[in-house]
Amino acid sequence: MSTSSPKSVHRRRLLQVGAAGLVLASGGVYAGTRLLSDSPTAAGDGTARAATSQTAPSGRVVTRELRAAPTTVDLGGRSVETWAYDDAVPGKEIRVTAGDELRVRLTNDLPVDTTIHWHGIALPQEMDGVPGLNQDPVAPGSTFDYSFVVPDPGTYWFHPHVGVQLDTGLQAPLIVEDLAEPGDYDEEVVLVLDDWTDGWSDSPDTILERMAREGMDMGGMSMGEMEGMEGMDHGGMSMDDAMPSPQAPLGADSGDVIYPGHVVNGRLATNPFVINSAPGRRIRLRLINSGGDTAYRFAVGDHRITVTHTDGFPVEPVEVDTLIIGMGERYDVVITTGDGVFPIVAAPEGKDAAPGRALLRTGSGATPDPTALPTEMSGQMLTYSALAPTAEVAFETRQPDRELDVVLEMIDGGRKWFINGAGFGDHDPLQISAGERVRLNLRNESMMFHPMHIHGHTFALAGQNGTGIRKDTVNVLPMETVSVDLQADNPGDWAVHCHNIYHAELGMQTVLSYAP
Repeated sequence: MSTSSPKSVHRRRLLQVGAAGLVLASGGVYAGTRLLSDSPTAAGDGTARAATSQTAPSGRVVTRELRAAPTTVDLGGRSVETWAYDDAVPGKEIRVTAGDELRVRLTNDLPVDTTIHWHGIALPQEMDGVPGLNQDPVAPGSTFDYSFVVPDPGTYWFHPHVGVQLDTGLQAPLIVEDLAEPGDYDEEVVLVLDDWTDGWSDSPDTILERMAREGMDMGGMSMGEMEGMEGMDHGGMSMDDAMPSPQAPLGADSGDVIYPGHVVNGRLATNPFVINSAPGRRIRLRLINSGGDTAYRFAVGDHRITVTHTDGFPVEPVEVDTLIIGMGERYDVVITTGDGVFPIVAAPEGKDAAPGRALLRTGSGATPDPTALPTEMSGQMLTYSALAPTAEVAFETRQPDRELDVVLEMIDGGRKWFINGAGFGDHDPLQISAGERVRLNLRNESMMFHPMHIHGHTFALAGQNGTGIRKDTVNVLPMETVSVDLQADNPGDWAVHCHNIYHAELGMQTVLSYAP
């Protein structure tokens, strides 16, 4: 599916572009479309507030209605029963421009409570979708009106923040355009990478129950359990074997769920999503990892990829062969198309499983083997340290006013995952004050990587040149400490958690809390 871009009649967007609803001038109504201004937000005053941003409100309003409900979807030859937004996996893309006000009415036709979390968006806390922290859950048969100004351009997405609902079909892209962006590409495609079990193998709830009962294998050992194991054979793995290496950049144990399928834009590799283009075109790929337990190694056969954005924020362009995208992360990359048929591959990192795949078709040629991996997969890999923020989004250099440790731990053989010695609900909040520059030291004391996500803010990776790249989700490798700096400019209570949904539900969540 494609539509013309407002910036250029020569640029195309693929994957449900233009499904955001109508854009309305402030105070106006088009074609009988009903505004949601008569439905109060959780703040009780019917208004939306812009979180801190350099983008001024545009005065435009984008409306959308979403229905979360059980449905049956076709994954490209495999029919599964799942939950989804408006019967589509991934859900229909919402596309707005930075500064627009987004108004979304969620109708919950699920048999259980749900919410929507707008992943990566700096918004008012009452719109953030974390039940018990930011809003009451939306009960079955009820509606909730989300309303906020979308402050920053970039590639984002949305999903529930209740239980392991993220590992069903409930996810969709949120694309925020920047009218000032040069846009030196011809086409744009959104690619949603996902691991799939719901309606096919064990349900996400069954998997969570089993993990809580049985824990993890030895790959998930804590630092204490691994002490003194150097050189020892323990279930076939020594501590040295378990650590990250060039062959296993995330460590030997990068996930705990065996998924029967891996999909790109809701389709399996045997019947893939296809990008039809022409040779010599510059295509912007917006990559979103919506998986529950899987990081992906991404590459395009016979093409180099130029990385231009991470988690929505621009970086100085870097050309590589491949990259690893953790759960919740996003990357924008640009390719210049060759002539033929090329595999676009998302291989489950560290898992013995068939890769997810799409196809790029620019000319004639045989369809590549769906199980084959392009040579680019073993080529030059992107690292965080290779990236630098562009000048317009780099934080001002400043010493931290406050420094806090965030210690990531496996407890009870993997039946629990804690932050700072406690699971969510028994945690002590990370206390900060408005206006501070806060450094969080994310210290991983387990033998599994954790994609750590902070709500309501972006942060800069510390220890790089300048103030580091801007992100909201970062992979913290086994036994590694990653320090991030954030500006305390969005008061409220904000979730901090691992984006491995099973780790989060087993306790690896805490709260960043502003002093009153």
